[in-house]
Formats: sequence, structure tokens, C-alpha cells
Amino acid sequence: MSTIPVTVLTGFLGSGKTTLLNALLAHPGMGETAVLINEFGEIGLDHLLVRNVSEDVVLLNSGCLCCTVRGDLVDSLRDLFLKRVKGEIPEFGRVVIETTGLADPAPIIHTLMTDPLVGSRYRLDGIVSTVDAVVGARTLDRHAEAVKQAAVADRLVLTKTDLADPTQVELFRGRLRRLNPGAPILLAAMGQLDPGAILDAGLFNSRSKIPDVEGWLQAEAVAAQGAGSEHGHHHHHDINRHDDRVRAFVFVREEPIHWPALAFGLELLTSTRGENLLRIKGIVNARGMDLPLAIHGVQHVFHPPASLPQWPDADRRTRIVFITRDIDRHAVESLLDGILVDGGTPSLPR
Repeated sequence: MSTIPVTVLTGFLGSGKTTLLNALLAHPGMGETAVLINEFGEIGLDHLLVRNVSEDVVLLNSGCLCCTVRGDLVDSLRDLFLKRVKGEIPEFGRVVIETTGLADPAPIIHTLMTDPLVGSRYRLDGIVSTVDAVVGARTLDRHAEAVKQAAVADRLVLTKTDLADPTQVELFRGRLRRLNPGAPILLAAMGQLDPGAILDAGLFNSRSKIPDVEGWLQAEAVAAQGAGSEHGHHHHHDINRHDDRVRAFVFVREEPIHWPALAFGLELLTSTRGENLLRIKGIVNARGMDLPLAIHGVQHVFHPPASLPQWPDADRRTRIVFITRDIDRHAVESLLDGILVDGGTPSLPR
């Protein structure tokens, strides 16, 4: 049985994710989608409601199910799936989780990656973060949580561009590219955005089932940004410039890698510096294996490696994208190379 893709919609307070979610729910292409939000009262759904299906579930005009989360996300996802199996609610083939009241998307991602029952039914498809074009720069300066939301995203949605100065918008887009060069930056005018632009952002396209490694990994974009800013884009020290502490880089190796050694190195990194490993995504050419491994981690939690059914193209290099806070590229590469080289003695990154 195939797993159900889950999109996590995050963004700082006032960044426009409620407006975006409303627009998405009204889109005909969002039929057969279940949406988990904290409280119905926080989002204007009156014009979308059709009828109550159960105590916590309503059916929308577009065919979406909208459900409240009262407490534990795991219980909500389990209950939703159970009701689907029993026929108590209509079939759904996708879930969107809106993180109202949650500044950090990591707990939701951890749940999707670590809970056995949830993981057997659902899979993380992508993280979408809304960013306010008017006050987004000040928000990033003042709130480390907003920086983290943008840094870990697979898609960045720039909102309120119609209210912002075009020159400032371009400057802000440049800052977002430096912060998260692997995430496409999409513009939402009045919250309107084609759902296809932000869905299917994960490793597998739910429509085709073909591994979209490049679309998921975006390693080339990260590498290009790193090459152009390795020595130059950091500003003078400013305690409010939270994103100066965040780095994105790609660990690339041409030859097949000894997988147990790499796994040990990644485990050592997550156990010692997990809080500052915001996200890790990669494709690994493991020695002795014909097919690639896909790896994915968030902070202390690593998803079990997945063997892909095919290489996406002729490129057989190992490529691992790291998004880190207060950990530089040299520290990560030195640790991993020290373990990968026979007889090497690694030292912990500082």
C-alpha cells in the first residue's frame, strides 16, 4: 500500500499562511485532501464549509476534509486514517498540516519520520514556508524561529509582494536565496498560488511515482550559491542577523562511499551537534550497491535510508545537502572524511 504524502505549511505569525491556505482549499485541484489545523476559528472557512462529517471534521466545497488538531498530532493522523478505513469520512490522498501556533516545524517533521504507525501510512512530501515581503527582513533579524522556518523549507512562498517596494522585494529575495539556495521562491499575489507549485516537493512525485531526486535535493542550486558566496556574503557580527549563522553547502564525493562509515559519521554529527543540523538531504552512491540510497534528517532525527529504484540520471556522485546553524562546511567535511578514510581518526566539529 502506498503512503499518503503530507505537506507541512509553516511560516511566522502574520506571514500570510492563513490566506494561502484559504486559497489552496478553494482550488479544485485540492480535492481529496485532508487539512489539519489547530482551530477552525483561526481561519475563515465559512464560505468553504458544506457539512459536518464528524465532531472534528468538516467537508469543504472543493472536496477537502478539514480537521481540528486537539492535542497530539500522532493521534490526529491515526484517527484520520482509521476513519478513512472505516468509511466514516471520504477518501483522501493527501494531507496538509498547517502549523498554527507552532513556531518550529521540527516536532511535526520528527513525528512523521519516527512514529512507526504514522510512518507506515504517511510520508513527508515537503515543507512550505510563507515569508512576508513587507516585514520579512525585520522578522528574520529579530526571530531565530523565522530563520529556521525559511532555512528548512522545500518551497518558500513570498507573500504581500503587491504591498512591498519592488527594490526591497528583490533585495529580500537575494537574502532568502543565500539562506536557503535549494528552495524555489514562489510569489503569491493575494494568497493565490497554483497548488502544483508547492505540492509533490518530496522525493517521489505522487502522480508519477518516479524518483525526482534533483527536484527534491536541489544540490546544484546550493553548490552554485556556495561557490559565489563562500567568502563574501556574511555581514559584520550583529546579534540580530540570525541568518548569518545559517549555512547551506553540499558534501560531494566522486567515488562510491563505504556506507557503514558514512552512516557512523552522520550518527556522530547528529548525536553531538543535532540541534544545529537543521536539515540534511542526500543521495549516496554506496560501495557495492547498484542503486542509490536517499537519506534525510532533521536535527537529531534521521529517517532510515531508502533504496531508490533507479538513478535519476548519469550522475553517480554522492551529494548530501547540509543546512546548518553555527557549523561550518570545513568542520563537517573534516569529520566525515576522517571517518571515510581508512585508519582515519575523526575529531568532533566545534
